[in-house]
Amino acid sequence: MTSSVEPRFLRVHERDNVAIVVNEGGLPAGAKFASGLELCEAVPEVHKVALIDLAEGEAIVRYGVTIGYASRAIARGSWVHEGLMKPPEAPPLDCCPLATAPPAPLAPLEGYTFQGFRNPDGTAGTKNILGISTTVQCVAPTVKHAVERIKAEILPHFPRVDDVVAITHPYGCGVAIDAPGAAIPIRTLRNLALHPNFGGEVLVVSLGCEKLQPVRLMPASELPVLAGEPSVAVLQDAKQGFGEIVANIMTLAEKKLEKLNQRRRVTCPASDLVVGLQCGGSDALSGVTANPAVGFAADLLVRAGATVMFSEVTEVRDAAHLLTARAATPDVARAFVREMAWYDDYLRLGGADRAANPTPGNKQGGLANVVEKAMGSIAKAGSTALVGVAGPGERVTQKGLVFAATPASDFICGTLQLAASMNVHIFTTGRGTPYGLAMAPVIKVSTNSGLKRRWPDLIDVDAGRIATAERTVEEIGWEIFSLVLEVASGRTKVWADHWGLHNEFALFNPGPVT
Repeated sequence: MTSSVEPRFLRVHERDNVAIVVNEGGLPAGAKFASGLELCEAVPEVHKVALIDLAEGEAIVRYGVTIGYASRAIARGSWVHEGLMKPPEAPPLDCCPLATAPPAPLAPLEGYTFQGFRNPDGTAGTKNILGISTTVQCVAPTVKHAVERIKAEILPHFPRVDDVVAITHPYGCGVAIDAPGAAIPIRTLRNLALHPNFGGEVLVVSLGCEKLQPVRLMPASELPVLAGEPSVAVLQDAKQGFGEIVANIMTLAEKKLEKLNQRRRVTCPASDLVVGLQCGGSDALSGVTANPAVGFAADLLVRAGATVMFSEVTEVRDAAHLLTARAATPDVARAFVREMAWYDDYLRLGGADRAANPTPGNKQGGLANVVEKAMGSIAKAGSTALVGVAGPGERVTQKGLVFAATPASDFICGTLQLAASMNVHIFTTGRGTPYGLAMAPVIKVSTNSGLKRRWPDLIDVDAGRIATAERTVEEIGWEIFSLVLEVASGRTKVWADHWGLHNEFALFNPGPVT
């Protein structure tokens, strides 16, 4: 149904020659805007309209940058969609400016705290969880069975422990374990086990004969947890069948739960937060409402001393030159270029390129191509200097804005950000998704108010109020920042946790399978 309110569009930059229709339901042909622009055809909600006559081959500009070239003449007031434009080439990486315009530091934001779980290594958890890591997919069903019993029979006796989470995955054997690409899934699994919400009490379950042996997954030199009391259950050591296997896992788990139950929330500075940013089911409003609001919140977090990670290589690749320019140092910029180049090669070897992104749903939501998507995606990164770059699965320890390289897949990105030590996740969406993670709370922010109305018990923050001028970017940014502190403190539960909507782990494995 087409909205009967006054026709409205949003133009992001003064150079833009297209704008997006924000009326819910879209607008019909003949709709006339206050500026005098009249639609010569119907334009769906959050899709683009030409503000001027565009000649064939002329640049189509949004966010102040060229997002494509008109494949034919487009009249003023026409619907501008992916079928009418050719995308530009990706910016060459060897020409990216290196730290030529790093932003000046913003004023510190002092006095903000949350109630977290202090860990021996100095990190802080936002949840108190028993983690059960696995070395190989073969043990996953057994561990699932054991976890169900632990939750039903043992966990109720330890009320200060929030959950039991099994890190299961399709890796560990039947793979080229010594191939260069194997470093990524192995370090991802290792760093997932080191997550601050596990409090150093992770339990490992092994089959016994797999390629990814426990000592290779988590060497004692890196994980002292293995050097103390038994923390590894080896299924093939059992002599009395399945019952003994499960009982052994449950016995080890109970010892870990006893220790975790002694943890208490204490006052922690906001600088102990490691916040991951991601978008999924994006639409053309993502870069206008939710992502800029998250970017403002990201600036507040950086000012408070926290770590903020943005990711999704293919969704920032077309903005590489903008991000390298704002790197704090040339070395940081080179590290960013390195990750972009690695992924370019990875896609090329797979017979794909960046055009595989966006999705059909993104296009239905008004995003014509990956260039337009990238310009909206980087808005999540706010305005501070890029101070660090991490490869896939690496742990992040720096404070400030960091790029953690991941694929754009929601599930792989979330898994890799958890491995990087993320203890709060902010996820923006326009089309909607029930996505959630068990290891860290996921705050979902809608780009439009229609989604919040349809899914009031799945969306935590409605950034669509920016499009309707009910709120500003800054106001929603402060709302998100405040909610991060509340959620990190356990005082507010995100909807995904309320319903127990927790997606499975998804490893990134670029190595060969044997």
